Amino acid sequence: MKAIIWPANIDAQKPRAAGRKISVKHAVPSPTLGEIEDAARRLGLNPETEKEKAYPREWWEKGGRINVDRKMQKTLILKELAKEVRKARK
Repeated sequence: MKAIIWPANIDAQKPRAAGRKISVKHAVPSPTLGEIEDAARRLGLNPETEKEKAYPREWWEKGGRINVDRKMQKTLILKELAKEVRKARK
């Protein structure tokens, strides 16, 4: 089973109404598709990137999405991805 990860899901600069799924404390500012893909690879989640996809709430912007193996709850996956992105930025 796969989970769909949109960059907006872990973006600290977006409100929950715009698609953020985790708290600002755990989220990262402006994550890129590449950063999320690298983080998913490091976590062993077997990422598959779809760059031409647009987040439904921002249908005019083709930001892409990543499909990952659903090894745990989606919120836990999002927190782990955000933690990995933060670690990679340091």
